[in-house]
Amino acid sequence: MKGSLPLLQPGKSAGGAGGGRFFTLGLVSSWYASNIGVLLLNKYLLSNYGFRFPIFLTMCHMMACSLLCYVGVAWFKMVPMQTIRSRVQFMKIAALSAIFCTSVVSGNVSLKYLPVSFNQAVGATTPFFTAVFAYIMTVKREAWLTYVTLIPVVTGVIIASGGEPSFHLFGFIMCIGATAARALKSVLQGILLSSEGEKLNSMNLLLYMAPIAVVLLLPATLLMEPNVLGMTVALARQDVKIVWYLLFNSSLAYFVNLTNFLVTKHTSALTLQVLGNAKGAVAVVVSIMLFRNPVSVTGMLGYTLTVIGVVLYSEAKKRSK
Repeated sequence: MKGSLPLLQPGKSAGGAGGGRFFTLGLVSSWYASNIGVLLLNKYLLSNYGFRFPIFLTMCHMMACSLLCYVGVAWFKMVPMQTIRSRVQFMKIAALSAIFCTSVVSGNVSLKYLPVSFNQAVGATTPFFTAVFAYIMTVKREAWLTYVTLIPVVTGVIIASGGEPSFHLFGFIMCIGATAARALKSVLQGILLSSEGEKLNSMNLLLYMAPIAVVLLLPATLLMEPNVLGMTVALARQDVKIVWYLLFNSSLAYFVNLTNFLVTKHTSALTLQVLGNAKGAVAVVVSIMLFRNPVSVTGMLGYTLTVIGVVLYSEAKKRSK
């Protein structure tokens, strides 16, 4: 009955249930802190601190994910290790890794030019791109109401763009590219790794994707940011904190994935989606307080409309299942 307290399962004490709730609350708090933390620290490094190397920063993230994910899976046995069973499966994972790199690099580049608040507003349009790619690649049609809820999602970003005092066209294009690539990876992952023999949980997928991403990003870094190592060493000599910033930021990038996996495991994917909608709003408020970037009423109204659209989209998807 709705509104009644959940019954305890036999053998479970009230204290155990309370402990479980505190554990879940701790996981959700850690997920929020790591997600918002890595976003704000990326913005600080790339825009405020003067570390102008988004590709190298992304490579640092992937190196940390490779190392820490291997330690977590191989040594601490957080999840059973799954092996790649064929060359075809490896090529599929490599393709996903390339799209993943594109998404993360584009997102980091956009943070050089755009405030976090507007970055999050554009990022909230992920459901729109997911629906488009799902329709194009799988000819999967959603209920008409689901498509209707995408109208405020897109309209909100258009309004926010017009009212954004710090609008930057190149940054906006990069942010749209990052959002579209993130949606494309989600759809492709469902298509390419759909068979039971090829499915990987998110931690094992990261275990294989991250090293491939490092291999892809290394030549891109050397080609597009050729003086990055010299500049980083020079910065470290002036201010050793840059080393700790990079180490902490890269570790946070791994914990984003780890807490994402754990929150999904101990709650549900739907809960994570709802929390994600709220997380964007929290990130916007915190970033405005920290960076003091100018905001307009029009921009905030546009972002609010986008968030409302995303919530309606989630609800429509849930009801159509």
